[in-house]
Amino acid sequence: MNSTQRRGFLKAIGGLTASLAALPTLMSAQGSANAPSRASGAKYMGDFAAPKLEKVKVAIIGVGARGSGHAKQLATIDGVDFVGICDLREKQVQNAEKNVLAANKGHKPKLYGKDENDWQRMLAETKPDAVFIATPWDHHAPMCIAAMKAGAHAFTEVPMAYTLKDLWDIIDTSEATGRHCMMMENVNYGREELIYLNMVRQGVLGELLHGEAAYIHELRGQMDNGDSTGSWRTFQYAKRNGNLYPTHGLGPVAQYMNLGRGDDNFGRLVSFSSPAKGRALYAQKSTKLSNPEFKNLKFEGGDINTSIIKTTLGRTIMVQWDETSPRPYSRHNLIQGTKGTIAGFPNRMAIEGVTKTYHEWAENEAWEEIAAKYEHPYFKRMGELGKKMGGHGGMDFLMLYRIIECLQKGEALDQNVYEGAFWSAVGPLSEKSVAEDGSSQAFPDFTRGNWKTTKPLGVIA
Repeated sequence: MNSTQRRGFLKAIGGLTASLAALPTLMSAQGSANAPSRASGAKYMGDFAAPKLEKVKVAIIGVGARGSGHAKQLATIDGVDFVGICDLREKQVQNAEKNVLAANKGHKPKLYGKDENDWQRMLAETKPDAVFIATPWDHHAPMCIAAMKAGAHAFTEVPMAYTLKDLWDIIDTSEATGRHCMMMENVNYGREELIYLNMVRQGVLGELLHGEAAYIHELRGQMDNGDSTGSWRTFQYAKRNGNLYPTHGLGPVAQYMNLGRGDDNFGRLVSFSSPAKGRALYAQKSTKLSNPEFKNLKFEGGDINTSIIKTTLGRTIMVQWDETSPRPYSRHNLIQGTKGTIAGFPNRMAIEGVTKTYHEWAENEAWEEIAAKYEHPYFKRMGELGKKMGGHGGMDFLMLYRIIECLQKGEALDQNVYEGAFWSAVGPLSEKSVAEDGSSQAFPDFTRGNWKTTKPLGVIA
């Protein structure tokens, strides 16, 4: 090697060393680099608090199995003025109206549903402050976007959307209109989840390292349920292969970790699915399928999906989804730190200096004795009413009450639009990873870098 070659070689080595040193930074910035620019005049919505609303004019789209409960509970909350109900099924609209009027709060909702676009007429005529959306997944994004453009805050069932484009469109609309769009993750308001949030915020677990989240719920029988959830979800399960329903387990774990809120954020994901067996076998054996097409449907989505998320700080989260296998219900709800671990299904904990030993779980009475010391202030205030009102043990009502409370007080919501997007993005990212044999997928940075200055979710009272 002559002197000229030697200088070239050393220069190349120097450039390679600099590139390797910058690699972690480049990887952490990849999500931001892939994010489109925020529109001129649009504002970041992470800590957004809308102007106070003494009266909250509420309309709802979809009053089937899910929305009917929302309508009934919203109608009981002081300060709500129920102005509109929309569903394509007349009987469902009538039942919802009956429940809304039964609250005896002076509601006079207008009824809609003459065709598939009548919800748009409802938005124009009733001019609601808040629109609650409990429709099939395909409709979440267009309805949220239209509601915000009509001047209303949008509150949608999970997932917020199931394509990255739709998630970006929702965010862009929220930022441009200055209207909330919240995905209604009710599990964040469960008693155990609130207790664990309080424990984490008080440092009981030390520094957080790992979480486990799931939605394991055998629901093959939905294929027998006429025009209800199974009539449209079944086709989602057949044509998509990934983690299609991640948010019930992931939402609480993500908020324990403050993901997207100053401390840490979603980084990358890898995902694998099992073979698809259970749905097809069930369809062949069932004698009461609501849709005969299900017997010949080719199911491509695996019975169980396991995804692993790595955060920007290097923490890990396992997220599982299985609505097919005959096994007990679980959301896992596990969060592990340097001092110990707390988990659900069944509730248990093992923490240095808190439980008798960390080699065995504290469960049942031992768990309850410790958990009672960390009862969340919001549950102390509203838990008994929540249990009385019902809805998954009261978590539905606690979520709806808190939404209305935040709108009335002009406070930031407990779940912002970016969190809904991050949690929902597991769906399309896992599909792409599965299709590419477990290839690593970068989360888009839906906040465009603003997560670093977003306030952590506090322990609200």
